[in-house]
Parts: sequence; structure tokens; C-alpha cells
Amino acid sequence: MSDQGIEPRGRYFEELAVGDTITTPARTITEADVVNFAALSGDWNQLHTDAEYASKTPFGARIAHGLLGLAVASGLGARLGFIEGTAEAFLKLEWRFRKPIYLGDTIHLRGEVTRTKAVRSMGGGIVVFDMKLLNQRGETVQEGQWTLAIKGRPKKSAPQADGSES
Repeated sequence: MSDQGIEPRGRYFEELAVGDTITTPARTITEADVVNFAALSGDWNQLHTDAEYASKTPFGARIAHGLLGLAVASGLGARLGFIEGTAEAFLKLEWRFRKPIYLGDTIHLRGEVTRTKAVRSMGGGIVVFDMKLLNQRGETVQEGQWTLAIKGRPKKSAPQADGSES
């Protein structure tokens, strides 16, 4: 039995063009998300975990950790599979926290390819995505740029005289 490999679900570098867009399904931020993130990160800041304390802040209620929003954004993007099996590395992240994400907010990610650069030595290239994390009211709560190294499409082997591929 020969190993045929698994064809990646993601897009190859050659299949991503400036102007391409993605929009993910939405996801509601829950109490469990905040508690689990606090436990994972060790960030038990009262703004996220103490309703009485948070009610007296300018936010008026508990809010999700900013980095929880970024983590969920990454997961929402992964759900689409557009870079599954083709992303080589996450090279750079520029991220801004614009508005709070409240418990109960439903967020989704919208992205657009804004730059591509072929890198022959890596057999693919660099792709820059402008990403926006939006709440249920269409407000941008977080945004920034994700720069990734993406594989190029594998070259097909030429058939040999005996019919096999080289």
C-alpha cells in the first residue's frame, strides 16, 4: 500500500489573492469561556471574574479577557479550514483591542487578504490578512493583521517511461 498523503483542506499560496475575504460562523462568549481562560492563563483579574467589582468600572459588567477574544478569533478562523495543512508558520501579529467583549456577546471573524509575497526558497509565500473581530451589533471589538507563511502548491511529478511518477 503506497502512502498517498492527505490533501490539505487549506488554500495554497497560489490560491490566495489580494481582496479574497473570509467570514466565520459566530460564537457566543460564555461564563465557562471566561473561567476556563482564567484558569489556563492564571489571569483572575476581578474585571473578568468578580461581578460586583466589575459593575463599578466604566464597563458596568464583567468583560472577557482581551486575549480570550484573540484566542477565539484564531479558533474561528481555524474552523473554516482555509489554512489547514497549508500554513507553515504564524510570522507576525499586530492586534488592537477596540471595545470590550461582554459575557453573552456573539462574535465572528471577518478577514481579507491585503498582501502576498512569493518566497521561492520556501516553495510558497507570505500572506498578510487584515482581520476584524465583530460582535452581534457589527461593532469591531478587536482587529489587526496576521502574517503567515503559506505552502505553495506541490509540483506534479512527470511520468516516466514505465508509467510511474518521478
